[in-house]
Amino acid sequence: MTTDFGAKRDVLDFATDWDHTDPAWVADPYPIWEDLRERCPVAHTDRYAGGWFPTTHEMVSSVANDTEHFTSRSVVVSNNKFPPNAEAPVGGAPPITSDPPFHQIARRLMLPAFAPGPINALEPQVRALCTKHLDSLKGRVEIDAGADYAQFISPGVIATMLGFPEEDEDLFRDFVHLVLDLVDLSPEVRGPMFMPMAEYFDKQIHDHLASPRDDFTSYLLNVEIGGEKLPPEHVRGTMVLTLVAGIDTTWSAIGSAIWHLAQNPDDLARLVNEPDLMGVAVEEFLRFYAPVTMARMVKEDMDFYGCPMKKDDWVLLGFPAANRDPDVFEDADKFIIDRAINRHAAFGLGIHRCVGSNLARMELRVAIEEFIARYPRFELSDPSAVTWAPGQVRGPRALPLRILATT
Repeated sequence: MTTDFGAKRDVLDFATDWDHTDPAWVADPYPIWEDLRERCPVAHTDRYAGGWFPTTHEMVSSVANDTEHFTSRSVVVSNNKFPPNAEAPVGGAPPITSDPPFHQIARRLMLPAFAPGPINALEPQVRALCTKHLDSLKGRVEIDAGADYAQFISPGVIATMLGFPEEDEDLFRDFVHLVLDLVDLSPEVRGPMFMPMAEYFDKQIHDHLASPRDDFTSYLLNVEIGGEKLPPEHVRGTMVLTLVAGIDTTWSAIGSAIWHLAQNPDDLARLVNEPDLMGVAVEEFLRFYAPVTMARMVKEDMDFYGCPMKKDDWVLLGFPAANRDPDVFEDADKFIIDRAINRHAAFGLGIHRCVGSNLARMELRVAIEEFIARYPRFELSDPSAVTWAPGQVRGPRALPLRILATT
């Protein structure tokens, strides 16, 4: 599936008419964010029935930590502000769509599966998955590191975690595309497109009920809140969250890191020759190329830094823009591979900080380690052919490389 930008009106001024799916924003949002931070740090739009985009770390943090004035009941900016099962405090994909006090309950249920112990135990599987896909590229001088490598790592991990068939990975990518990319479509067009996804998850729930096993889906079906098992819509929503968030964010981060290394041979050489540097390098990849922006909605009319926000306005939290705020990060606009102090917001801020951060870090680290061990030198074969995902998760989709050395 692809997104057609042709019918959309062009953005003339992102300060008053921003659109996170605009081709200019999708291709290179950083100059846009820098400009907004200087002249209009809280941009506004009438698109998507009205929304705001704060660009400074202070403002983004302020919204992310304020559950009194902002709700998380719908976190993906689209033309449908009130999707089914989006009522607070649960929302359609708990805990990311949940407000206090339910949020803490829903989040606590997920923590055991994403603790360091279980995640570290997955590392051999992730390494084997990377090796499998790199082996399939053996002998090729031209590869697409997005379509041939990055897009396969996280779907394979999440399929195993949820207990879903590995052969359904193409379907998972379609689900991600529907949820995160096709936000410009009208509710009348986009709404029915969710039916196959709902049917797929219902099928997986019924299969796990009939044949329980040791995976996250069976865990969700058996865990209890106050002596009661979770309602089916809670189970389904958390499964959707795990699949969509677990796939696209990490896929995008892996691709962005490879894209960077393809254009910065000195950084690539350092990682190849100084493997102990990988830990801090991963944090800088996450800061500089943070893939995720996340939305909130305004609960009631309010003033925010002089901006008259209205009830049910979107607020798109620019975590990647916050990560390049010069008031917080020294040389914020520079990628420094051995940056020592790096309290970035790539995994969010406030109560909704990403539950899966341990998994994302591990997948990113292992995917880069295995790629550069196989290919210690490479470059972009056609920079103009690189394409980026639209919407709230940014990462390269087509990433054509020329391999200069193999091991």
